Amino acid sequence: MIRIQDIMEKVDTVIIGAGVIGLAIARQLARPGKSVFVLEQHSNFGEETSSRNSEVTHAGIYYPSGSLKASLCVRGKALLYDYCEQQSIPCGRIGKLIVATAAEEISQLEHIYSQAAANGVRDLQWLSQEELKKKEPAVTGIAALFSPSTGIIDSHTYMQTLLMQATQNEAELVTDTRVLSVSCNSKQDDFLVTAVTNGETYQFQSRNLVNAAGLGAQQIAADLPGNKSIPPLYYCKGHYYSLQSNHQPFRHLVYPVPEHNTTGLGIHATLDMSGNTRFGPDTTYIDTVDYCMPAEPPESWYAAIRRYWPALPDGALQPDYSGIRPKLQPAGEASRDFVIQGHETHGLPGLIPSFRY
Repeated sequence: MIRIQDIMEKVDTVIIGAGVIGLAIARQLARPGKSVFVLEQHSNFGEETSSRNSEVTHAGIYYPSGSLKASLCVRGKALLYDYCEQQSIPCGRIGKLIVATAAEEISQLEHIYSQAAANGVRDLQWLSQEELKKKEPAVTGIAALFSPSTGIIDSHTYMQTLLMQATQNEAELVTDTRVLSVSCNSKQDDFLVTAVTNGETYQFQSRNLVNAAGLGAQQIAADLPGNKSIPPLYYCKGHYYSLQSNHQPFRHLVYPVPEHNTTGLGIHATLDMSGNTRFGPDTTYIDTVDYCMPAEPPESWYAAIRRYWPALPDGALQPDYSGIRPKLQPAGEASRDFVIQGHETHGLPGLIPSFRY
């Protein structure tokens, strides 16, 4: 890592944000002789959305056909497993159960099965009540879908590996540095980045710019000249509670059938690479970034989990962590697809996904 004051007056590429997206792009763009700098406001990489999640490698089951979410998830899943295997990053294709606990949920399983197939996910398996009990004895349900290509990953090691490969090719991570503004010079052929660290403000030029600022991406985009078709950002917070038990009940990820008109996938059970169980997340829209955790989950959590795991003991859940999903739709509205805006939208050469090397 270097200090911001060590950055040259003009560089090839600035990437704002050292989450998983920013680090993956840095790995891809870094090469000897090219100056690539990743600016991160926190003291380390991946301290927000990239680490505050379920660490699940999703199969691409639920998303609307033809959406970026569907196509990128299905393709990205295969690429991610390959990359983890090549780099010895801890991960596991432990599989996921989507469990129906009432007769009226069977039609929802059928819809999920059809939607997955339309997205190119054709490995889902139907399980009867007896087959479900054999695969996951602790789970109660009348039927289930099993997704063998859903898995888990050690997200910290993944990001650490991306950073290592980027820095091996001369990229640099600059931490404790917050970008105040981004503008363009008079010819609009270079970006002017203004950033602050330790109370000192610095400005330099960059030929290319990548806005991977996560929860702050809209604010960065609003500074740029040109087209202002920037979608609004909504913070959707989720809490996770870990299971306090010497006996971990599950071998697979366990999800309920998603309820209609909800933002998330319900309170589900996930495992980390050590086999520990955690439950979550719920969905609560908030106005400001806040990672506080209640000491106890609401009683509704216990009721939701006991639908598929009736043996959950009272008081067995303790607070683990929370995360914030950046959403493009407010509470109560249908999910919206990813938006990737670059030079074609804003009219600025050198803005992702167009680079000038």
